Amino acid sequence: MSEYSEKDFDIKSHTTFKIGGKIGEVFFPQNLDEFYEILRLTAYNDLKVFGNLSNTLISSDGYDGKIILTTKMNNIKIDENHVVADAGVKGPMLSQTAAEVGLSGLEFMIGFPGSVGGEVYMNASANSQAISDTLICATCYNKEKGLIKLSKEELEFDYRTSRCQKDDLIVLQAEFELTPKPKEEIKKQMNENLAFRKSHQPSLALPNCGSIFKNPKGDSAGRLLDSIGAKQMQQGGVKVWENHANFIVNHAGGTSYDVLSLMYKMHQAVKREYNIELEPEIRFLGGNNEKENELCQILYQKMPK
Repeated sequence: MSEYSEKDFDIKSHTTFKIGGKIGEVFFPQNLDEFYEILRLTAYNDLKVFGNLSNTLISSDGYDGKIILTTKMNNIKIDENHVVADAGVKGPMLSQTAAEVGLSGLEFMIGFPGSVGGEVYMNASANSQAISDTLICATCYNKEKGLIKLSKEELEFDYRTSRCQKDDLIVLQAEFELTPKPKEEIKKQMNENLAFRKSHQPSLALPNCGSIFKNPKGDSAGRLLDSIGAKQMQQGGVKVWENHANFIVNHAGGTSYDVLSLMYKMHQAVKREYNIELEPEIRFLGGNNEKENELCQILYQKMPK
C-alpha cells in the first residue's frame, strides 16, 4: 500500500482554504484499478474520499483516519463529441480541453476550482449551466455493489444535489455528450463566465472554500446573510468577504475553529431573523476538537460525513 499512500500527511497546503492539520493516512490512486485496489485492501468504512479539497474545511487539529484524494486520477478521453473524464480532473482543465476541440457545454466549469468527481456529486452549476445538462453517465463506487455505472436519470440530479449524497456513492469517472460549436463562441462564453465569477466570488488569492451555505428553496443565502449584516462579521483570522455575504475568506492565518464559529454566527443570525436554518454547502473533516464537534452538531444537525 505504501506506493499509493503517505502517513501523517500535512494537508493544509492542498486545501483552497489553506487550513488543516495532519491526516492519519492519505491515498493517491492514479486510475480506477488503483482506486479499487485501495478499497479492496482497506476497510471501506474507514475511508473518506475527496477531490480537489475546494469545498472542504479540514480541522486544524487534523483527522486521525484515512482518506483518498483523487487528484492524480486526471485522464481525459475525447471521441467525437463524447468526453470521458476521471474524477480528479479539475473543472477548468476539462472546460479548456473541450473548448480546444470545439465542444460546448462545459463553459461554466472554467472558473471552478473543484474537480469532476465532486462537481458530479453535488451537481455543480453556474451561469445557467449545470453538470447534469450534458452528463450521460458516471462510474461510481458503492460498498455493496462495487463499481457501477449509472445513467443521468439514475443519478437523480437536483439543485446542488444528486443520488450520490443519499446513497453514499463515490464518483470515479464521468461521461459527457457535448455540442460542436465554433471555438471563438465557446471561448467568448468562457471569458464572460470568468469575468462574472471574478466580480461575484473571491479569487483563490484570498483562501476560501466557495459558497458556505446552500440557497434555501426560493431564496438566496447571500441575500439573507447580507440583510443581517454578515459582511461585517469576522472571527479570529477569517471574515465574511466584503463583496458577497455567503463567502468566508481566510485573510490572516485563520483556523478551522474560526471558520466554524463564524459559520455559527451567520447561521444563528439568519435563524433569529427569518426562522430559516441555512444548510452548509461545504464539507467538514475533523472530530478531534470537542468545541468544533459541538458547532457541527448545530450547523449540520449531526457530525458531517
